[in-house]
Amino acid sequence: MSAPGKSTGTGMSTGVRLAAFAAVLVAVFGVAFGAGRLVGPDAVAGSRPAGEGHPGGGGHDGSSGPHTGADPAGSSPGAYTFAASPYTGGLNFTITGPDRRVVTGFETVHEKPLHLIVVRRDLSGFQHVHPVMDADGTWRVPLALADGGPWRAYADFTPTGGPATVLAAELAVPGAPRTEPLPAPATVSVVDGYTVRLDTHDGVTLRVERDGRPVTDLQPYLGAAGHLVAIAQQNLAYLHVHPKEPGTGGPDVGFAVEGAATGTHRLYFQFQHGDAVHTAEFTVTGIGGGHAHN
Repeated sequence: MSAPGKSTGTGMSTGVRLAAFAAVLVAVFGVAFGAGRLVGPDAVAGSRPAGEGHPGGGGHDGSSGPHTGADPAGSSPGAYTFAASPYTGGLNFTITGPDRRVVTGFETVHEKPLHLIVVRRDLSGFQHVHPVMDADGTWRVPLALADGGPWRAYADFTPTGGPATVLAAELAVPGAPRTEPLPAPATVSVVDGYTVRLDTHDGVTLRVERDGRPVTDLQPYLGAAGHLVAIAQQNLAYLHVHPKEPGTGGPDVGFAVEGAATGTHRLYFQFQHGDAVHTAEFTVTGIGGGHAHN
């Protein structure tokens, strides 16, 4: 995919520079069953459950539910493991199944066998990338991360014959820690010359405009009119949903977000136009009407 551009106005910069970094491997995370559970607070061994998600629209598995995940470590006998190892300029990792064997079979979901979402813990520096798997089940991906961690990586996938699953791991990036304050809630984000307007009255609807005119010829991005990731500020709970009407070319792209935890979230809306992928970001409070138990 094309690298997201730098946003202005209420959108935050998604451009990042290359830096060597070390990934702190995080042990075992629970499986996302059916429509799923939220990837919850501080995804580290021994963390507490984040609570159940509720059915929504446009799930990553192509069903009617949002794609969420489960936490904490070892919370289910059928747990999968996301084991990440450090290497210069990127990340390599494996997914281990309930039988403790490395998983090598994955379903293709939205044109890819695995989607990797990476974001700094202050919710800046968002990236959506697609690692490549070696024959032995090792996934590899170059990553351009600004210095100063910690960061978090979400592996979003469906093992062959298994459930839609989201696992999370912490990434420690060398350099002086840097924290950006979360921008105030707003309904307009400007990115790469596009103006994106947010409406949260009925789920989440994004309207894409350019030069003051609605964009009606959005190109499919990973098999959909757009992708929406929501991450909670309080506990980094994760939600990934797809449009209610996958075939729309814009200007409006609507998402159902039931299952999102309460509180403040950072939304990352990705759309493709002009053969490039653009990421508009928003801070919102109170989406989806969901709840989380910590």
